[in-house]
Amino acid sequence: MGKLLVTVIGILFACLGQAQPVKQHGQLKVEGTQLKDKSGESMVLRGMSFGWHNWWSKYYTKEAVEWLADDWKCNVVRAAMGIEPEGGYLQHKQASLAAIKTVVDAAIKKNIYVIVDWHSHNINKEEAKEFFKEIATQYGTNPHIIYEVFNEPDYESWQEVKDYSIDLIKTIRAIDPDNIILIGSPHWDQDIHLAANDPIKGFDNLMYTMHYYAATHKQWLRDRTDEAIQKGLPIFISECAGMEATGDGPLNMEEWQAWINWAEKRKVSWITWSVSAKKEACSVLLPEADAKGGWLELHLRESGILTRKFIRKYNSN
Repeated sequence: MGKLLVTVIGILFACLGQAQPVKQHGQLKVEGTQLKDKSGESMVLRGMSFGWHNWWSKYYTKEAVEWLADDWKCNVVRAAMGIEPEGGYLQHKQASLAAIKTVVDAAIKKNIYVIVDWHSHNINKEEAKEFFKEIATQYGTNPHIIYEVFNEPDYESWQEVKDYSIDLIKTIRAIDPDNIILIGSPHWDQDIHLAANDPIKGFDNLMYTMHYYAATHKQWLRDRTDEAIQKGLPIFISECAGMEATGDGPLNMEEWQAWINWAEKRKVSWITWSVSAKKEACSVLLPEADAKGGWLELHLRESGILTRKFIRKYNSN
């Protein structure tokens, strides 16, 4: 009886110790430049992006989401659906949808937020509208959902990105009037100043993505983003990491910490790239890492060990 009582108490405390961010913070909204929760308090999301689903579908599992929520203390995950490459959405629609929905369903069950990311560098407007119409129809009533309609425009102009984004916003808002929509900007989300000078108007709950890789993007991009914020643009870092923009090379710890300090001071959300096991610095896992989580430090690259520490630290504050 004594052992049973100890076990029951242990389970009870374990359950009480598991944070449920969506249950706590509810429907998110944008007020000015800030992301706010249901109580009007500033909300900072910190978590992990899965790698391109077409190459790393191995990790698109319910258990991996649970591990990121419970052990890494992520309050958000990002499902990055590859579009054009081999195995992407344009070639394998149903398999792609299944991978993304596995992550979304698991995030909803764990009561963490989830970004549904159209992970492309090019405009595929009709296909994107079809995809987000399906996602919004199935999941739009859940406050867990965040839509990212264009991961990283590369050589498109801001006008092209803006026109595309407005069409996607209209598609989503016809079904889901509330959940946050993330908008990209040219040059892999570094030309945030272009969006700040000519923002999308007439819609609520929009944020604009900025991406950095700390060994490449330094003070100049922080200054540029500060100027965008000063002009009233709400910023969301939907992808970042500590190495070079190639995704490889040595970590620049001084700049990485400077970026995190910058984001925390401004209450800007940040998502780290990526849950994958490619032989490169930005893949947080080693090849032996199990698809179902349970990762120890021996299963993590240096970036994974550090990212886990960062997320656990700042999400416990």
